[in-house]
Amino acid sequence: MTTNSELTREQLIRHKLDLLLRTGQLLVESAADTNRIVRNMNRVAAFLGLPEEHLHIYVQFNMLMVNLSDDEHSFTKFQRCNKHGINMTTISLISKLSWKAIRQDYSIEQYAQELEEIANRPRNYTPVQVAIGTGFACGGFCIQFGCDWTAFFYASFAAAIGMYLRGLMLRKGLNNYMGIAIAAFISTVIAWATTYLPSSWTSTPLHPLLACALFIVPGVPLINFVDDMLDNYIQVGLTRAINTFLMIVAMSFGIAFFLKLSNFDLTQFYTIPMIPHNSYLSYAAAAAISAMGFSMIFNIPRRLLWVVAIGGIIAVCTRNFVNLGPSNDNIGLDMGLAIGSLAGSALVSLIAVKAVHWVHAPNHVLSIPSVIPMVPGVLMYRALVGLIEMNGVVGELTNAMKFGMASAITIMCIALGVAIPNVFARRWVAKDRQRKLNQLIEERRKRGHFIDLAKL
Repeated sequence: MTTNSELTREQLIRHKLDLLLRTGQLLVESAADTNRIVRNMNRVAAFLGLPEEHLHIYVQFNMLMVNLSDDEHSFTKFQRCNKHGINMTTISLISKLSWKAIRQDYSIEQYAQELEEIANRPRNYTPVQVAIGTGFACGGFCIQFGCDWTAFFYASFAAAIGMYLRGLMLRKGLNNYMGIAIAAFISTVIAWATTYLPSSWTSTPLHPLLACALFIVPGVPLINFVDDMLDNYIQVGLTRAINTFLMIVAMSFGIAFFLKLSNFDLTQFYTIPMIPHNSYLSYAAAAAISAMGFSMIFNIPRRLLWVVAIGGIIAVCTRNFVNLGPSNDNIGLDMGLAIGSLAGSALVSLIAVKAVHWVHAPNHVLSIPSVIPMVPGVLMYRALVGLIEMNGVVGELTNAMKFGMASAITIMCIALGVAIPNVFARRWVAKDRQRKLNQLIEERRKRGHFIDLAKL
């Protein structure tokens, strides 16, 4: 490993910019929201001694750029971001490392070594574990739509097979959107096959068709898209939105392709009831299962699974209580899905703002997995399947638009519920953190750790 003494001043600056870009690359490729990427990179830049007044950071979905310049000097570096997944463990560890490096006065070599250890860290769950967890998560969705526990296992089995195949195709290098379409097709075929099992086994045989492919719905990118737009990172947000839309189109195509091949009656597909009449105990169990299952896809630290399970219970039960009511023979306030989703996500996000100090994890690592069980994936692909299968019959476009608007408004409410409490909390949380950071930076400046471009 190259030491500082072996580098010229210009080489040292470029080495530090490389480390800063490497940090940002890991965050972008782990699906961190843009505001968090910039905050973490600025904190790492302070550790590296790169003056904030001379530093410029530009974030795009597939490219990062940093520039360090004054009136006489300019150093610019670019870094491509090719792999895009979701890795909450990486986001959490980089956040901790950026603070620890400043507080414990790390050397550059020590920071670089720990950063690469994070980059090369194996995922917390094997592909089989992720497939099983994902299957149960989709089964939890099925319970939320009102199915019985037999149909829960049907949906879980179909989703687990589809998720494992999708992961296998990704590891083999198949195009992401093609893999999504194939996985959605296979999951739907398996769920459809379960309808031929004895009818006495379940009273809700069609519900697995609604839930079996929901593991594909890109809930994290959807929420990050809204977060980025609210934080004025318009270009990154729009790119995330387009990528999300293409994933949902691929999923809908896989489902629609099955419907064409099987001659399945679309009337049945659209009329499967989604208003649940289960007990709140069933909702709680389903929400906990779904939150933990999807957290395995997001590679959340194992120690936090119980935390997001509780968060999922709070979010879903709050959503159901506000959403459901006497009009659909349920207990609740009867205020609708959008308002219920906003209430559930906002409550969880507010609790997460405080919980970050208890479990020592970033806010979004706790709040996003907790609200994912509320994402209206069925409404999204019902809307797109309706458009794909349109035959010119009066009312088809209206029906598709109805599902599309309902899903869009609900997603917006979920993302706002997650984002707004965090935005307001950031005003008073960030002041204390910024004061501590400024104090640490000043100490490092006095020890001569900061670069002075004027001396080059």
